[in-house]
Amino acid sequence: MVHSLLKPLLKRGALVAAANWQVTLAQATADSLFKLLVATPVVGGIFLVALVIGAEPRDMMSLEWREMATTIITSLLSHPLVLLSFLLSLGTVVIGGSLFVFLVKAGTVAVLVKGERQAGEFDASPLHLDDITRAGAFSPEFYISSAQSLFGRYSVLGAGLMAVYTVSGIGYLFFVLVAGIFEDAWGLAAVTTIAFVIWITIVNLFYLLMQIVIAAEDCSVTAAVRHAIAFLARSHRRVAAVFGCVLLLVVMATGASFIATFALGLIGFVPFVGLAVLPIQLLAWLFRGLVFQFLGLASVGAYLRLYRDFAEGERTGTLAVSLLEVP
Repeated sequence: MVHSLLKPLLKRGALVAAANWQVTLAQATADSLFKLLVATPVVGGIFLVALVIGAEPRDMMSLEWREMATTIITSLLSHPLVLLSFLLSLGTVVIGGSLFVFLVKAGTVAVLVKGERQAGEFDASPLHLDDITRAGAFSPEFYISSAQSLFGRYSVLGAGLMAVYTVSGIGYLFFVLVAGIFEDAWGLAAVTTIAFVIWITIVNLFYLLMQIVIAAEDCSVTAAVRHAIAFLARSHRRVAAVFGCVLLLVVMATGASFIATFALGLIGFVPFVGLAVLPIQLLAWLFRGLVFQFLGLASVGAYLRLYRDFAEGERTGTLAVSLLEVP
């Protein structure tokens, strides 16, 4: 039953993502640039702290990340002007980088929506080159116009996501601090951490569905909330099945990435051979980013098919009947 449900969905999602490979490159590039932008003020903060406390930046960089974070926070709290400068730079980069990511994601989802609609029916038949060509919807003009059209709504949606992240993070830190008051409270802290991770995962899934609904219906954020809630109420089992399968693939890909990184680290100290490790690591990093982006966009294609079935059923006043329906 689950196999018959997931196979056509994932097959369709992978096809739509592969046919529009340009948006995979765009997404991977945008995410990499965002990470580099955020890293810039963080590295600058390390140098600021090193200057304030009279330490060498090299020594700061060699610290384990928890120790580094603790040192930076403690030092900045004792120097309010330095802390304010650091927060302003970090906030400027995060806001500007996030808006850029929202713009790119708007064009990406719009292309996938169009590609999924024009892909036709092929779920029960072998794939052919014509299927891939038919699902290809990318063009620079359409991508740019769609990104401009959806950017405002995606920015509002992204601002809501950031607000949820902020409130959730403050709540998590509060519970962790409260748990730290009690002795042997590691169990409570562990439960709180697991609950926080599950909550953020649910928020991210709903955020992705909202992006899909806004692009598919060309509606406002408020209307998209109603559509997304109704979609989840009607198709929660199928959405959960797709989410679970994609999550499993991501976990497997992450494990393979860790193994490859560890294997490269073992030969990194070998003379001459170690010189080849850096470009190999860079290629592996690029490949890893593309793989994760492809998996994410393939899941978007699968959710799009589910949402299209739901929307068609809503418009006709009945449940959409298709090969994807669960008996």
